Parts: sequence; structure tokens; C-alpha cells
Amino acid sequence: MTETVSGRNATRGSRAGAHRAPLTGRGLTIERVYTTPGVHPYDEVTWERRDVVQTNWKTGESVFEQRGVEFPDFWSLNASTIVTTKYFRGAVGSPRRESSLRQLIDRVVLTYVDSGVRHGYFVTQTDADIFEHELTWMLLHQVFSFNSPVWFNVGTSSPQQVSACFILSVDDSMDSILNWYREEGL
Repeated sequence: MTETVSGRNATRGSRAGAHRAPLTGRGLTIERVYTTPGVHPYDEVTWERRDVVQTNWKTGESVFEQRGVEFPDFWSLNASTIVTTKYFRGAVGSPRRESSLRQLIDRVVLTYVDSGVRHGYFVTQTDADIFEHELTWMLLHQVFSFNSPVWFNVGTSSPQQVSACFILSVDDSMDSILNWYREEGL
């Protein structure tokens, strides 16, 4: 199933002006690169509803199903399947389950923006709003993607672990390498 949904008629993710801040006048000044003032990135794309169904290739048995998920029309079926099966938050079939890329992007982006505002990263509220729109636009248009721990954890009640790899110090000597294996492997 595919159903086209206009950007203007769909749920708005932006909370422009909703961030509460100790704006200090110091911090980042953000300039627009991809976005247009007064236009939310979600309003610049055509949204459609799709069914994501995965089957076991050997048996044909359905192993995952979420119908009516919402993605931009230019996202591939493969990309929307990966995001739906791996990164949408909530139990499948429950009312709390994410069902739109907008919900996923907003969960992460708005958490980062709110944290940036609280910790004084932006000079003005406008800088925070531009950061929100630019980051949203880049994720929406697949300019980049965060690593999996970000999508799994940011904006949830889970521990906010956002790194998948940890760099451990080891010197370039056999003693150091063997000591590292002993300490980390046990």
C-alpha cells in the first residue's frame, strides 16, 4: 500500500520557539545552508504511507509487519524498511510505536536542540531553530545518518549511550597489548 500525504497536511514536528533556554549571548551562531526561513523541511517534501513487511526467504513466513508507515516519496523501500524495523521506537502494534520518519527525526533532533539550548550552545533562539531545521533537513534528505546507538537511545528514557565503539588506551608494545587483553578480556 502507498498513500501520498502532503507535507502541509501532515503532523508538524517543529517546536520552533518552544525551546526553553538560558541563552547567554555566547555560543554557536548557525547559518542556513539547506533550509528556507519560515519553511519547515517537512513541508518541502511529499510524504507517502507504505507497508513494511519482511518475510523469511526460506519459508515465506512473515517475520515483521508494520503497515502505513510514513516516509518521503524519494526514500527507497530498502531505506524505509531498515528504519522501520531497526529504529522506530515502541512495541509493534502498540499506540506508542513510531510510525513516521518525522517522529523518529523529531525524537532525536529535538532532544539535541533542547539540550543545546539548556547548556547554552546557541547565541540566540533563532540559532537553535536554524540548527533544528538544518539537522532535520540533512537527515530527511539522507545527507548523513547518526549511528545506531543514537537512533536507539536519544529522546528515550533509556540510558543516553550514543557511541557504539570505545577507544581503549594501549601502547605499542607486547607487554601493553597482553596487559590490555588480560584486563579487558577477563
